[in-house]
Amino acid sequence: MRNIKIQNRVLELAKKIPKGRVTSYKEIAGILEIHPRVVAMALACNLHLVKIPCHRVVYADGRVGGYNLGVRKKIKLLKKEGVKILKGNVEKKYFYFFKA
Repeated sequence: MRNIKIQNRVLELAKKIPKGRVTSYKEIAGILEIHPRVVAMALACNLHLVKIPCHRVVYADGRVGGYNLGVRKKIKLLKKEGVKILKGNVEKKYFYFFKA
């Protein structure tokens, strides 16, 4: 990703997602006024997968989406945190929305 400033802002928001919750690419994109794909690109560049929990970012419709270590690992991490996933989708009650 070329714009380090945007990447850092995306990663800072990802760090704020509480354990056991998820947010969407669209939610982060809306806050930063960027396209959700830019959020996905920034998260794909995350080299600190433990420190910055990008596995907690999913599609707005609940689909899990991609992950650097693979989708199975992402699902495993989310389930370990208590997030329920049915047929590849995160239940809506686990979604976290940032305060304006």
